[in-house]
Amino acid sequence: MKMRYTLYDYLPSGNGYKVRLTAKHLGIPYRLVPVDITQGATRTPEFLAKNPNGRIPLLEVPGRGFLSESHAIISFLAEGSDLIPSDPWAKAHLWQWLCFEQYNLEPNVATVRFWLRILHKTAAELGDRLTEKIAKGFEALGVLERGLEGKEFLVADRFTLADIALYAYTHVAPEGGFALEAYPRIQAWMKRVAAQPRHAPITAP
Repeated sequence: MKMRYTLYDYLPSGNGYKVRLTAKHLGIPYRLVPVDITQGATRTPEFLAKNPNGRIPLLEVPGRGFLSESHAIISFLAEGSDLIPSDPWAKAHLWQWLCFEQYNLEPNVATVRFWLRILHKTAAELGDRLTEKIAKGFEALGVLERGLEGKEFLVADRFTLADIALYAYTHVAPEGGFALEAYPRIQAWMKRVAAQPRHAPITAP
């Protein structure tokens, strides 16, 4: 019998989506506890006792405790699976893409989407902050587009955690105003990711 995890998550979150996609791909059961980050649900004393950083996703592991940070969680869930290459060079490239996602793509593409789509901020309210984030977001998409040259997937010629992590916010980039028509490799890659067995939309629990 497989261990039953509890996932504290906000369904529109791309970071949470990485965890849900990984679990679904691997057939790992979990119980979802919705946490509305727009209403301060991660800042309550009860939640902060579980994760002092006050963020989702958060995975509760029976008998072990709580694990935060999306890439730490998906790496834990995928350990020993086909989602993590065994070759050290390929694994290093996987981590290269995971770090790129967190330092370049997520802080810009995801932040703009969150401001506009979830918080319903306007361009006038955001001003130069929005302009800067959009420019850096397109730069990150350009890096991803070049990284997919001659490849079906990002690492090791197969679907891995790198694809899950980068897909999570890239496929909803248009919700933040990032048009993807100029990125044919990204568009083709997203279709391949979406065609994987047990794939589910971002808001699927």
